[in-house]
Formats: sequence, structure tokens, C-alpha cells
Amino acid sequence: MSVLRDTGRGYLLSAPALALFFGLLVLPLALTLVLSFNVFDYEVGVKGGEWTLAQYANLVTDAYFYEIFLRTFWISALVTLLCVVIGVPEAYILSRMGTPWRSIFLILILTPLLISVVVRAFGWSLLLGADGLINQAIQALGGRPIKMLYTPFAVILALVHVMLPFMIIPVWTSLQKLDASAEQAALSLGATQAQVMRMVVLPQVMPGVLSGTLIVFGLSASSFAIPGLLGGRRLKMVATVVYDQYLSELNWPMGAAIAVALLLINLLVMLSWNRLVEGRYKKSLGE
Repeated sequence: MSVLRDTGRGYLLSAPALALFFGLLVLPLALTLVLSFNVFDYEVGVKGGEWTLAQYANLVTDAYFYEIFLRTFWISALVTLLCVVIGVPEAYILSRMGTPWRSIFLILILTPLLISVVVRAFGWSLLLGADGLINQAIQALGGRPIKMLYTPFAVILALVHVMLPFMIIPVWTSLQKLDASAEQAALSLGATQAQVMRMVVLPQVMPGVLSGTLIVFGLSASSFAIPGLLGGRRLKMVATVVYDQYLSELNWPMGAAIAVALLLINLLVMLSWNRLVEGRYKKSLGE
């Protein structure tokens, strides 16, 4: 009886969180899924009570959407890779810092998160624009202006800037569990620094790297502000196409279908990556 009573109390205590989870996540997603099957007519709009698979058929057969999804995922993958290359060494250096420098640099890493993504996007547009500071410096040195704004370069650069803290923090958290004496022991037994990093440090930080890559990839693939402001009208990604379908075309079912497809593909990629990395991590530990 006491076990049943404790279980019931646990469900009761979890009820507010479950209600928020259902009301703010599950219900909107379910409504979006239902909307994606509605019939749409440009003369009368969404036809409630009529159902079709036309939106998903368009996604599968139209090469335009293939291009949008391919661009979105290769940009997201490249942003994730750059965040790993930059963020993991930075997290390692941060974990080896002493006080007060560790706190100072940790604050510097987290400070950009306090600034709106839109503000940061406008800041990058001021730097990368045709009359931006970078092109002004190039012209002052006698060079010709370079087109950087409204290119994949601008989107990738800004996304790396925005997403980097989401890579550094999980890796830094994993490194906090690593005993520095393990590295010293490996070095004293004749291992090189490269061997220590590969065989001692890297296996320990893989959970943090996995968490960081999943967060960065998911946020990059669904990012709207950066592609919308720095990619312009020509360099579209999935989130900007969803926006166009909802507010420009007023084709809500098509926008909902694209959003559902993005969610499902994102989940598939992330679950596959999670299984791959976890499998290699367990294999490296000899499990």
C-alpha cells in the first residue's frame, strides 16, 4: 500500500509539469500534424473537415524542397563540425584554468546568450555588408569589396557564433568529472600528450560532445532569425520557407507539412547520430 501511495504521490507532484508539457508541446505539435493534412484552396483558404496528402506529395516530388532541405542540413552539419573543432579545445582550456580566470572566461562565453539573436544578426550584417566594417577595411587597404552578406558564409559564421556556447558548456561539464591525476598518471607511464588526449580525455568528454552536437545541430536546422536576416530572400532554409508559407502564401497546411517533415528528419538524424556515438563510446570503454 505504501508503494502505491508513494507512486500516486509522485504522479500527483508531476501533474503540473506533465500538464505544461502536454499543453505547450504535445498539443501544438498534434494540431500542426492535423493541419498538415487539411485541404487548401487559394480562393477559400483552409478547408476544415477535408483531408489530403497533397502537401506531403509536393514535398516528396518537388525538387525545390529537396534543395531547401539539403541546404539546411549541410549548413547545420558544417556549423556543428566547426563548433566541435572550436568548442572542445576551448572547453578543455577552460577546465584547466585556475581562479579567477576560469570564472571570467566562463562569463565571457555565456554573455552572448544574454543578447537577442536578432541583435547579433544585425551586428553581423553591419560587419559583413557591402558597406560594412570589413569591406571598408579591405577598400582602405586598396582591395575590392567582397560579397559576404546573403551568402552561406554569413549564415554559417553567425550560426557558429550563436551556437558555440551550447557546445562549450556540455563539454566543459563533462571535463569537470575528469580527474587531472589520470592524465598525469598516463604521462608518467610514457604516453605522449596526443595519446593522453585520444585515450584518456576524449572518451571522457564524448557524452558532452554528443550532447553539444545534438543541441547545436537541432537548433541550427530549425534556426529562423539568422538565415532570415543574413541569408536574405535567395538563400532560404527550411524555417524561412515555413514562415513564407504561413505569412506570405497563407498556405498553412503546406507550412505545417514542411514543419512536420523538418521535425521528423531532425529526429531521425539526431537519433542515428546518438546511437552511433554511444555505440563507439561504449566500445571504447570495453562494454
